[in-house]
This record gives sequence, structure tokens and C-alpha cells, in this order.
Amino acid sequence: MLALRLLNVVAPAYFLCISLVTFVLQLFLFLPSMREDPSAARLLSPALLHGAFFLFLSTNALGNYVLVIQNSPDDLDAGQGTAARRALCPPPSTHFCRVCARVTLRHDHHCFFTGNCIGSRNMRNFILFCLYTSLACLYSMVAGVAYISAVLSISFAHPLAFLTLLPTSISQFFSGAVLGPEMFVILMLYLWFAVGLACAGFCCHQLLLILRGQTRHQVRKGVAVRARPWRKNLQEVFGKRWLLGLLVPMFNVGSESSKQRDK
Repeated sequence: MLALRLLNVVAPAYFLCISLVTFVLQLFLFLPSMREDPSAARLLSPALLHGAFFLFLSTNALGNYVLVIQNSPDDLDAGQGTAARRALCPPPSTHFCRVCARVTLRHDHHCFFTGNCIGSRNMRNFILFCLYTSLACLYSMVAGVAYISAVLSISFAHPLAFLTLLPTSISQFFSGAVLGPEMFVILMLYLWFAVGLACAGFCCHQLLLILRGQTRHQVRKGVAVRARPWRKNLQEVFGKRWLLGLLVPMFNVGSESSKQRDK
């Protein structure tokens, strides 16, 4: 349990460090390298378009990250003790989280990167957080590949060029052919690739569970759920104005179930 609580602190710090490093690389390395094109139009310069798109992705990723933490799942009974809450936990829609030490309604899983349980109130923000984090990581990887290609004169036309980049760069780094900043960007490329794929896979998995009307906790326990139309399951999580919530992380586009509880 001590290890889990420590991971609950280390994982958010790890995510915030990656976000800070990514922002610094974008601002001080990738964007200046795009300003060197004098033929580009002033209003449609690559640096301006790249900066605006990355700002949109990072704002939605961090905005939904904050909302996941802020919109904690409902506690079954915050005024009672731990043993009493365990005894009152009616399966399958509730679950006692050992890390948070509370019983949460419509429990899905505990996310260590946010340090919070994921349930009905923050499921929409969690999915959008995974979506925009994957897009920001993969977009940063594309920008980093373009930077390394220009600085080191490496061609990525061959499909295996990215896979062989790391071992080749390590040998060149110790021989002095690749400098420290370029080697750091190369390492970040693989980190962005791994985090982006992981978040994209997790986002797709959660969407599939939502369409089925299930949670991960129910799948692990083998609990059968009542069959409902997939549109109703989707609307319960994302609400009717899902497109607005997809573009801007806002409070007033939450799920219908959370609105009913707040009344």
C-alpha cells in the first residue's frame, strides 16, 4: 500500500515534468527552427500555425487533466468511517479504492497519473485527457523528427529509419558526432511515441467500454450489465453538447448523470 501511495505522488510529478519539457522544447527549439523560412507568409508562417495547433492540444490536455482531478467521483458516504463504507458498498456500481480510502460511485479504475479515481463525474474529462495527450505527444514527435532531420541531415523516408535512429545516435553520441541537445531530443522522440500510443490505446479501450455500457471494474469482476442502445451510453458520459466539450474543456458540458446528481 505504501508503494501505491508513493506511485500516486510520483506519477503526476512525472507527467508534469514531461509536459514542462515538451513545452520548453517546442518553445525554444522547434518553433525557432521554423522561423528560418523567409518565403512563408507572415500570417500563415509555419511557426505560427505550429504554435497555435500545439497550444490548442496542450491546453485541452492540461485543462481536462485538471478537471479529472477536480471532478472526483462521488463518495458513497464521506461522513462514515472506512469500515462502514466498505459494508455499505453495494456492488456492482460502487467500489472501495484502497489508495483513496473511499467508496466511489460508478467506479471504473484508479488513475495514478492523475492521483484520482475515475468514475461517472470525470470519465468524459479522462477520455479527452487521454485523447489530447496522445495527439500532443504524437504531434511533438512529428515536430521533433522534422527538427532532427534538418539538424543531422537524416532522411526518414525509409520505414525502418525511426527504429534504427536510437542505436545509431547512441554510438554517434559517444563518438562526438551527435551533441547532447540532439541526443536529448532523440530520446524524447521515443518517449513521446510510447506515451502517445499508450494514451491512444487507453482512450479507444475506454470508448469501447462506454459504448457497451460497462466499466473496467465491472469487466474485471465479470458483472453483467443491462443492454442499452450505444447512443444512450455515449450520451450519458459526454452529454448532448459533446462537440463543444470535445473542443473546449468546460464544466457546463458534463454528462447527464452528473448533472442530475448536482441538482
